[in-house]
Order: sequence, then C-alpha cells, then structure tokens
Amino acid sequence: MRSQAAASQPAGNVQELPGQQREVQRLLGRCLLRLQQYERLMKAIVAHHDLSGPAPALETIRAARIHDASTKTLGTLVGQLLGSCVVTAATDTAADTTANEPEDVLFFAMRLQLNLSGEDYVRTQRDLKELVMLRNNLVHHFIDQHDLWSTGGCRTARDALVAASACIDRHYEQLRGWAEHMEQARRLAAAFVQSDAFHDVVINGIAPDGTVDWPAAGIVGALREAANALAVDGWTPVAAAGRWIMERSPEQQPNRYGCASWRQVLHESRLFELRYRDVDGQRVAWYRVRTK
Repeated sequence: MRSQAAASQPAGNVQELPGQQREVQRLLGRCLLRLQQYERLMKAIVAHHDLSGPAPALETIRAARIHDASTKTLGTLVGQLLGSCVVTAATDTAADTTANEPEDVLFFAMRLQLNLSGEDYVRTQRDLKELVMLRNNLVHHFIDQHDLWSTGGCRTARDALVAASACIDRHYEQLRGWAEHMEQARRLAAAFVQSDAFHDVVINGIAPDGTVDWPAAGIVGALREAANALAVDGWTPVAAAGRWIMERSPEQQPNRYGCASWRQVLHESRLFELRYRDVDGQRVAWYRVRTK
C-alpha cells in the first residue's frame, strides 16, 4: 500500500513524506500524553472533592473513591465532575451528602465545589463534551480521517494536531486552575479542623455565634455517662454528677455553654428530667435522661 501511494507522488514529495509522517507521529504522541495528564488530574479531582462517611471508615472510603475514579473513562469523569464538583448557583447538593447520615455515629462530610454562573456552566459543559470527542477521535479515528501516506494528508493531519494540542493545553490549564483553587480550599478546611472553633462545633456542639446544639454537646454526653455510672433507681444526684464529670472531663463545665449551674444545663438542654428530693432535711436535685 505504501509503495503504491508513493508511486503516485512526485519524487520530491516522496522524499519529504517520511519526515512529515514522523512530525505527525510526534504531534499525535504529544496530544495523547497531554490527554493522559489531563485525565490523571481529572481523576484526582473527582476522587478527592467529595468525602463523607463514618469517621472510622473515612480512609477506606477515600481509597475506594480513588480506585473507582481510576477505572473511569474521560467521558464518565466529565459526567461526574459536572453537577457535583462544578456546579451552578442553582444546584443544591447539600441534602444528598447527609441524607443517609447515621445516628449515634461521628459522621464526616466534606465537598469542595466550583460555583459557576449559569452561562459559564453551559459553556463549560459544552467545551468539556467537545474535548471528550476530540480525545476519542485522536485515539480511535485519527488515521481514518487523515491520509498519512501522502504529503498533503500529512500536512492536513499536522494542522489538525497543532489545533488539537492548543485545545488540550487550554483545557489542562483550566483544570489545573480548578485543582489549585480546590487545594487552597482544602488547606483552609484542614486549618479549620485543627482550630478551637472546629473543636467547639464538633466536640462541644457550640456554634461560632455561641448557640448550642444540645444533642451534640459534649456536656450532655458527659451527663449521660455520669448517669450510667451513678444512677440509683434510674435517678442521679446532680451534685454527684458534677463532681464525677469534673474528675474525668474537667473541660465540660456549665459556664462553657453559657450556663451558671448544672441545673441550668439540664433545663436548657431539654434532654433530661429534673426532680427535687428531700434528703436529710435538704432539697437535693436529681436527674435522669428523658426518654423519647
């Protein structure tokens, strides 16, 4: 086939053909390598932008997400990226993160997203679909679309590859910019996780504005533990529970939650029953966990 094609061309063109073919091969190889870099970065973004689950299982979940992303084609990755990582202002993805959140288990959820305007989102969606088509053409159909046994066909192929290379580079720089923004957000989130404010929210149930999520409050957990250890016929002396907690969790004190006493904590939380009994002529406060 090669000798027949060569015979139909002028001698000068025949001499130029091997060099033109090598240039096409070089440019095609560059495009494919750049696409592999793009796909690898895309897989990293898809795998790491969203992580949720019970705290003890997070590492296993993260490893599973990385493995799952590694098996996906570029077209599938683009589908996962759009609407989950790259979103519009109208997209509401908060509910699906916590919809299956278990009770009585420390559950962690984090999602990093790039929020685009509706117009930018539509344009990005279109551009990414065109990139997927470009990738598929280069991998599966390029030699069918170009006559690489003629100098004219090689020139056409070269021009197409130069344009494809510029397109791929543009998409790669855009994706790298997204990745850098996500990494910056991840670092900020990591810094917050290590802060006292995060500790107050997660461990103590105290929001930055000072409001208390009583069911999640550390002091409520301490009162439950004290009740389990000290209850007599289901009731626990409030003063004894306070001393028990001071010995084991001294940081869990009423003033941390804006309360002046243990009795105020029991009242404000609405999670306990409070009763007073006469003990040796003194009025003593007792409590128990309120049943649902």
